Order: sequence, then structure tokens, then C-alpha cells
Amino acid sequence: MSITGLPGMGSGRGVRKGPHVIVLGNEKGGSGKSTTAVHIAMALSQSGLRLAVADLDHRQQTTARYFENRKNWSERQGLDLSQVPVTVLGDGSNGALDALVKSDLDAVVIDTPGRDSEIGRAAIARADTLITPINDSFIDFDLLGQVDAETYKVVRPSFYSELVWKARQERAKSDGGTVDWVVVRNRLSTLEARNRKRVGTALEELSKRIGFRVAPGLSERVIYRELFPRGLTLLDMAHVEEASMSHVAARAELRELIAALQLPLAAGRQAAA
Repeated sequence: MSITGLPGMGSGRGVRKGPHVIVLGNEKGGSGKSTTAVHIAMALSQSGLRLAVADLDHRQQTTARYFENRKNWSERQGLDLSQVPVTVLGDGSNGALDALVKSDLDAVVIDTPGRDSEIGRAAIARADTLITPINDSFIDFDLLGQVDAETYKVVRPSFYSELVWKARQERAKSDGGTVDWVVVRNRLSTLEARNRKRVGTALEELSKRIGFRVAPGLSERVIYRELFPRGLTLLDMAHVEEASMSHVAARAELRELIAALQLPLAAGRQAAA
């Protein structure tokens, strides 16, 4: 598998009308996928876009619970927190998924399960932007590609890269559309400089072979775990007690991530500030 003839390079989309479909995909747990999905959705919502969220993990439903917590906390505290409609879908719900991606909304954010699933593959094949968050380690890198144990050179793409390749081909055949694939480096370590550099070099090498962009993600911070029970995000810091410099740094990371995604419908209106 190489970049030659690959459908999905660049940030364009095909002839399909409807919302810009943003899919969060990763078959490894613990990469911050749901946290990233919620923050992207709220950034787009607060920028004035009409959107909906789909949680395709009908068993765990982390993203759906996040927004449920947000609604409950808003009502309990008498707060006017912006809300986003959420739908939970599982395997066999391709018709409902198609209804979402063909709606008159501006954007749809879809969080896929942390495992291989029929509905997850269907979502990737309908994506305009595919976001794959990974922790900054070769354990997570193995999802995308295998490296030589001595040189850390990329040996071959891994199973998830093959899955995305097939989904991109399916999208190209169905409507001539493209998938802009962005790998997001979450939980970057400031301490393990050597490992960070090696992972970065391997990602750069692999990105040229299979066609994805690399973007900076969200660091490991206690604030994300504290916000979940209330359904709050970094965009709701006015409702968070004792905001710290760490929170300010986290908001800066979110702004950088949203900008790096280059979402066309949010151009000039991205509100992670």
C-alpha cells in the first residue's frame, strides 16, 4: 500500500451534499477519542454551526454520557449551557447513519467504538474528515504501522491503516468523495524527548506512504477527568472553579488542534478562544 492513487488526499470533499462529516476513529482504547470528539463538537457548536453527534459505541456510550451529564448539570445548576443532540447507533444502523450524513445540518461529529465494528467501518467510509487520536507511544503507533525494533523505521502499515484504505476506496467509488485523514498526537510527553522524536519521525515517514496529516492533540491533564461528571469542556471555564494556568494551556492546545483540522465549514468561525 502506498500513496500513489490513494483516494482521500487533501481536505476536499466529493459531490455528496449535506453536512461535513467528522469521524473520530481508533480501535485502541484510552487515546482520548471521546474527549476529543466532545471538544470538537462543542467548539463547532459555539462557532454557530448546526450539528449533531453520533455515538456508535452502543455498549460504552462515553460520548453520549458526556452530553447527558452536561444536560443534567445545566438543569441542576440553572445554567444556560449550549446543548448538542446526540444519537446512539450500533451495528445494523446504517440507515440511521445515512440519514444523519444526508441531513441539512452543517456538520456531524461521529465517535466510533474502540474496536472493529460494522458501523465503525461504515462511518469511516462516509467521512469527510477522519481523526485518529493516538497516545504518543509505539504501542499506539502499532495501530497504524509496524516498525523495526532496532532502527524504528516503518516496516509496513498495520491493520487499521488497511481498514482506512479500504474505506477510502469505498467512499471514492460511492460518490467520488475524499477523506482527509488526520492523526492527532494526544498526551505528548515533555519528559521522554527521545521517544517523542522517534514516534514523530515514524509518523512522518508513514504519513507519506499512506496519506494522512499529523496534528498536535491534547495533553494528559487532570482537568479532563474533572470536567466529565458535569459534562463541561474547556470552552465552559466560566463555570469551573479555580481555573489555573494549566487550564489556560489546555485551551491553547484545543485552539491549535481545531485550527490544524482545517475544517472548511468552521473557517473563520472556530471558537476555541
